[in-house]
Amino acid sequence: MTITNILLMVVVLLVAAFIIYHYITSQKNAEVVTNIDIDEQTYTLAKMIEFIKRRLDEITKINLYDIGLSEEELKRRKSKKYELKKALKGCTYGDVNDKKYVKELIFDLLSKEYKVTEINISKSIPFDIPSLLTAQDKFDILLYVYKKEFGYEALTELIRKYNLDEFKYIQGETKPCYVITEDEINEIYEKENINLSFSDKLSIVVQRIYQQYKGYSSIDEVRDMNIDGVSGGVSGLPESFLSQVAQMDSIDYLTQIEEHKVQRACDSIWIMFRGKSIRLAFLSFGTEAELKRVCQNIYKYNNPGQLSDTNGYKINEMKDGSRVVVVRPSMSETWAFFVRKFDVKRATIEQWTGKTEGKEGAIALLKFLVRGARITSITGEQGSGKTTLLMGMIENIYETMNLRITETAFELHLRKVYPTRNILSMRETDTIPGQEILDVQKKTDGSVNIIGEVATDPVASWMIQSAQVASKFTLFTHHAKTFPDLVTALRNSMLRAGVFKNERTAEEQVVQVLNFDVHLVKDYKGRRYIERITECVPVENKNEYTFDHRKEKTLEGKFDKFFDNATHFFMKTTNTELYKYVNILEYVDGEYIITNKISDKNIREMRLNMTETDAEEFDAFIEKYWGKDSVYKMADEKKEKKKVRRSTKTKDSI
Repeated sequence: MTITNILLMVVVLLVAAFIIYHYITSQKNAEVVTNIDIDEQTYTLAKMIEFIKRRLDEITKINLYDIGLSEEELKRRKSKKYELKKALKGCTYGDVNDKKYVKELIFDLLSKEYKVTEINISKSIPFDIPSLLTAQDKFDILLYVYKKEFGYEALTELIRKYNLDEFKYIQGETKPCYVITEDEINEIYEKENINLSFSDKLSIVVQRIYQQYKGYSSIDEVRDMNIDGVSGGVSGLPESFLSQVAQMDSIDYLTQIEEHKVQRACDSIWIMFRGKSIRLAFLSFGTEAELKRVCQNIYKYNNPGQLSDTNGYKINEMKDGSRVVVVRPSMSETWAFFVRKFDVKRATIEQWTGKTEGKEGAIALLKFLVRGARITSITGEQGSGKTTLLMGMIENIYETMNLRITETAFELHLRKVYPTRNILSMRETDTIPGQEILDVQKKTDGSVNIIGEVATDPVASWMIQSAQVASKFTLFTHHAKTFPDLVTALRNSMLRAGVFKNERTAEEQVVQVLNFDVHLVKDYKGRRYIERITECVPVENKNEYTFDHRKEKTLEGKFDKFFDNATHFFMKTTNTELYKYVNILEYVDGEYIITNKISDKNIREMRLNMTETDAEEFDAFIEKYWGKDSVYKMADEKKEKKKVRRSTKTKDSI
């Protein structure tokens, strides 16, 4: 081999070694970006979002085995990569901890790699020039400042402080409504006189980037707040209508749409706050595509299936327990979502009744209904607080009783509040029907069956079944407006479900099962209260037939007695009154008033299910509102039963 060949081989080896070394070092430094072209657009939100997407993609897709790391460093980097992948997935499900992790990483990437400084950060959001800030910018700043002090009560505190949940007239509207306008946000921002540090500014920019990249757009921070719920796409003009306007060639109207003077579906953001549905007129998703992106991502926790044109809706829960409903065209006229939050920690009867006069009687009555093991329905319109009151009533169920819960989507989440109690929740799935779930629950040592919402015919039949044989007592919610409506709806559901063929028989089963109904009302101001608590009293069908015709000597006399019995028969056949209902409590002129007495039968059964202490308190409650005679009557009946039992024992011994 010649010297020339040897030299060539050496050169080739050196070049190869240099290439390998350069590749390894470049891979090691893959997380450090050195070439950032700086121009006027570099520090805009769009450029920053593009950078963050690219960097996080590089970090999650890097092949760690090609870098040549030590074993310890490899384990550390693998753990970090896995944690980031998990967080990027979990934050889209509503997990606030994963969201915090991703935002902290974005904060570090912007400050250390992208070289965001006090000077160039204002190119993304003009913090130093308030006149250039949009209403959304100002709202984001206000919410950030309030969140530092009040946490997830920030939006509640902001609304409470400036009375933003009051009826108001806005320009172009002839009737008052619940709305928070752009002018109100501008006015509040001026009053607050906020001074932000560089860290605060960068945190606000990070949140804006996050919500466009992995979050829920303009509602991302709003969704996390302790409010009743948030929805989008439920007002404004859908895309289909805009195309119709274009065909009509209405130039003035098209100009108004282009200038955003006419609200579009993507400009629709509403919150549910203390029973009031409030429109956030200053917030928008910007485009129909952004609204669609939010709808396609917000429901995907636990892989509930694909939202498609053939399956145009999805009902699911989010990681934090919120219930989410998503609909899409062509089932609905536009993309829309509804997130409903339930604050289980604050769901008590005392908190629900507020400062209403006479609330002590209402609270005591509700507690005794639960401790007396009465089958109770909670009725009212949507948003009237049925689920919240149900949670409060559950608090008073004896600790010794096991709870079994059936729901369409998990909403109650009672284990968060009572982690030491025997509680199991189940829901219907695509492969397991509700009837099978009920059959399984009968074998799980349950004492109390709770049905989140009786909204369909099969669920109504499950409720009747569980109330009859599967548990000690049952609690459920329903949307009925009056007590007769409740009985009729349950009866019709039983008939449609095929459980009964005869209308009268179905109604008899309902009224025999149902003991009490608690009806809630939400008025036009959003105030929620208990309108009435009603007792169902089944009408007893006494046997009034006689055999007196046998005593008659004449044919005419026998015919008279026969016609008497026939008359009783036809009266029973044609009589549709199978029950009576009596209001035990009513809401009158802003006050809860205890009215009619609970029936003796229910009082006796309630006392049997209570502890001695609660039974004594119940007697005191009866005496306070319905007099001593009612208590004495119960005591006399109790003594009479003891005498009967003693005499029976004496006869048996003889």
